[in-house]
Amino acid sequence: MKKAFLAIFLSSALSAGAQNLVQYVKPIIGTARMGHVYPGATSPFGSVQLSPETDTISYEKPGGGYNGDVYKYCAGYQYEDKTIVGFSHTHFSGTGHSDLGDFLVMPSVGKLLLNPGTADKPGSGFRSPFSHANEVSEANYYKVKLDGPNVLAEMTTTTRVGFHQYTFPKSDDSHIILDLMAGIYNYPEKNLWTYVRMVNDSTLVGYRSTSGWARTRNLYFAITFSKKFTSWGYRNFSGKQSYNGFWGQFRNTPNFPEIAGRQLRTYFNFKTTEGEKIKVKMALSPVSMDGALANMKAEAPGWDFDQVKKAGQDAWEKELHKIEVKALNKDEMNNFYTAMYHTMINPTIYMDTDGSYRGLDQNNHKADGFANYTTFSLWDTYRALHPLFNIMEPKRNADMIKSMLAHYDQSPEHMLPIWSNSANENWCMSGYHSVAVIADAIVKGNVEGIDVNHALEACVTTARRRDYAAIGDYIDRGYIAAEKSGTSVSSTLEYAYDDWAIAQLAKKLGKNDIYEEFTKRSLNYKNVFNAKSHFMQPRLADGSFKTGFDPFTTHNMGFIEGNSWNYSLFVPQDPKALIGMMGGNKKFVTYMDSLFSYDLPEKYFAETEDITKDGIIGNYVHGNEPSHHVVYLYNWTDKPWKAQEKIRMILKRMYKPTSDGLGGNDDTGQMSAWYIFSSLGFYPVAPGSTEYAIGTPAVYNATINLPNGKKFVIEAKNQSEKNVFVQKTILNGKVLTKPFLNHEDIVNGGTLTFEMGAKHK
Repeated sequence: MKKAFLAIFLSSALSAGAQNLVQYVKPIIGTARMGHVYPGATSPFGSVQLSPETDTISYEKPGGGYNGDVYKYCAGYQYEDKTIVGFSHTHFSGTGHSDLGDFLVMPSVGKLLLNPGTADKPGSGFRSPFSHANEVSEANYYKVKLDGPNVLAEMTTTTRVGFHQYTFPKSDDSHIILDLMAGIYNYPEKNLWTYVRMVNDSTLVGYRSTSGWARTRNLYFAITFSKKFTSWGYRNFSGKQSYNGFWGQFRNTPNFPEIAGRQLRTYFNFKTTEGEKIKVKMALSPVSMDGALANMKAEAPGWDFDQVKKAGQDAWEKELHKIEVKALNKDEMNNFYTAMYHTMINPTIYMDTDGSYRGLDQNNHKADGFANYTTFSLWDTYRALHPLFNIMEPKRNADMIKSMLAHYDQSPEHMLPIWSNSANENWCMSGYHSVAVIADAIVKGNVEGIDVNHALEACVTTARRRDYAAIGDYIDRGYIAAEKSGTSVSSTLEYAYDDWAIAQLAKKLGKNDIYEEFTKRSLNYKNVFNAKSHFMQPRLADGSFKTGFDPFTTHNMGFIEGNSWNYSLFVPQDPKALIGMMGGNKKFVTYMDSLFSYDLPEKYFAETEDITKDGIIGNYVHGNEPSHHVVYLYNWTDKPWKAQEKIRMILKRMYKPTSDGLGGNDDTGQMSAWYIFSSLGFYPVAPGSTEYAIGTPAVYNATINLPNGKKFVIEAKNQSEKNVFVQKTILNGKVLTKPFLNHEDIVNGGTLTFEMGAKHK
């Protein structure tokens, strides 16, 4: 009896310790409106993102500009749509710009239609109606019933392989369409070239070259079917159709037919029995068709769909267990672990299994001693995503930095990445925030395999690049003149912050001359501060402030994705000095309070896409990243408790377990990283520093399982939805007298205890 009891006890303890966390991941969260995430399958940091497209219409307006869909369908999927066009293999997660959507696959039954049809008449093409009632979205698994062809579609992935499983009805006319002209950045002229070669009667290889947001992007594929097709064909939408063989009379040999063109859709015909499953595997490579074949052989050699799904979900389980939390309720568990999931989608691995990758110089390279990554949305992610990696994923973050340094070495401009993807620099957004990511890692001691002196050289060279984005004007004047740039104020502020980060890196490495140079440059934020208005304002080349200033608008005011009211708080490197400039503690607190209480007039939403109602609380723009540190600035005043009540309010209003549950673009994980840090009770206000500002935990407890084998435990005593105020903070038995935490306190392991209450102290 004792042995039986002991066995039951141990089994129960094991189950508790090995709790299934994948169950709390709901990729459907944020798929409506502004979240711009996708519901499909992907592995942690995977090269393949296999997901449905509900539309990809993004054609240019006559006379120039976009019709709006280029923004709406950044991830290819909008929850309110009623039809699916197909399932493609590459997607951005949470971005504000579209691209990718490569190699769209779609099953069909009956008469072969090679046009997608329209949302209002899906039967006019291969598009299909669907119902959310028949849709399942999990970590590394997506399933949906396609009502048009009566086909059940399922998909999962490895790092480099998308695995489809289609359950067909009985039919002599079953088809699988491979659309090689589709793309989320869906302008016909952006599809430069496509090539396909038949390997045998169930396998093809090929590539396509596109010129979208990434202007010279090449992607190679290998696709294989679990069943031989009875016939096949293609249509060149700039030419004629050919049946039963790709070249027809123009094929070179009967065994290796091939096609090439700009606007190709191919199809494969089958006879199916009732409930028959046809499986499709597509492997991707940034380097070659042989690389794609090798990736498939290495990662998905067999046809066991459930086994691949389980392996992928096990990989997610391992990642999710890096932070184990007990939240207030199931909704909050869903929010937390979906946020964890979203932080581990990007950046994405960009190399074959043998380490081969395409470099920025468009040559092929081998990653030597590191994993090469792409998809660096650095204007967003330097703030919280990469600092989160420095706690959870230091080795992976070090590899990301090595990838940035490889980008620098291959760059004709000799610059670190700004916003890079697929061996291309997109030059999107302001600042040179790679330097903040690099400085943050090295200052915090995450230097595994990084040549720190080379890293400093790359940071300094980038920051001295006078001919990029008015850096020369910034260096000469100490600010960017309004005549030189439409984002003169925000860019000045961001450069100043980045310069401070470089100074911290130089100090860490004992380079005093560089430290002094960039410390001086980091004070340039003062040069766009108007002491009369107490706002950051655009300044003309003659030194005067531009007239007609409006602190609530972004239009023609020198800011990007924010207004002066928000950007006037963008001095994360020196909040104490900022408070003094703005008139001292009392005036600063009043300013902060008004940020959250003042409701923007309707006209400011209509004038620009940079400010949207989805991410707004009063005049606080949580949906755009320049505000993400702002609430924590209360910690530098005599009223840090005001941060606590507002953090809980932001968590509740901006993050919900629903399809519209993200109050703005997730921006490759930055919004979600803010949620994770803030739920745990601290936040990296100024990456490049080892200091975190303490807020208020939103969980009962959390355990960060550190890669060094230690644990950092967070406890919240008397936790509830009403008890949002911290009464006392205790670190390893010692009461903290200031609302700050050091990086070493976390990575050395220990316990942080919050005593919570309903009233502030």
